[in-house]
Amino acid sequence: MQLPKFSFSSQTVLVTGASSGIGRETALAFGAAGANLVLAARRAKTLSAVAAQARKLGAQVLVVPTDVTKPPAVAACFAKGVERFGAVDIVINNAGVLKPARVEDIRDADLHSMLDVNVFGALHVMQEAVKLMRRQGHGHIVNLASLAGRRGVSPLGGYCATKFALIGLTEALRMELDGTDIRVSMVLPGVVDTPMAAHFQDDPSVPRFWPEQLNMPPSWVVASIFLAIRLKLTEIAVPPGAALIEKIAALAPGAADSILRVAIGAAKRAATARRSER
Repeated sequence: MQLPKFSFSSQTVLVTGASSGIGRETALAFGAAGANLVLAARRAKTLSAVAAQARKLGAQVLVVPTDVTKPPAVAACFAKGVERFGAVDIVINNAGVLKPARVEDIRDADLHSMLDVNVFGALHVMQEAVKLMRRQGHGHIVNLASLAGRRGVSPLGGYCATKFALIGLTEALRMELDGTDIRVSMVLPGVVDTPMAAHFQDDPSVPRFWPEQLNMPPSWVVASIFLAIRLKLTEIAVPPGAALIEKIAALAPGAADSILRVAIGAAKRAATARRSER
């Protein structure tokens, strides 16, 4: 999917989870579109490599190694962004972790780890962004949720639970900011070709539920982020139309279970056929 030809010149974009996957691709796309970048993630060395690539695209970049599970670190990240660029206009709230397991096998420590980043970390970023954007009088927060936050699927039950929570927080925040010049958007991707997805898809101990050959490229998600900002969209599913299963699930959960079983089975057969043709 080709990225929309939008310019973000003179705007400052803060991206969490910017060291790899969707965060990395989003940061580079904004850099190419003229934005100033504040890059946040825990892995300082990897983050610096992303920053070097963004600078080659002409972007002004500030690297702030940040653990989003720690509110003081998040506050410092925003403060440094404002100190460097004068404002933070757009926040891409993307940091996330995934530890797959069947519900009966979920370990407390793994669920706590996902909750810390996917829910509390995202909340810390939202809270700091709102404080700053109220002072500025404007801003746009884009939360990276997931289709897994609208419909539970095994073996991602714990991850689904965290994304359900993030969707609830996002919808509540959107209502709280109604009538202000602070926008809140939500992007809900399916399975994306990222290191996070590859990690669990390559793990033989994890039950296979989706063939990696059908993973979406990160550019689809980046394009949806751009569209959400420019068109002021409340939410957008990736790929478009994928949220239809959510609507069916709300009306007929049993039917949705059957549809998912058929769809996942068909996807696996298609991937097997594709491999056999090579």
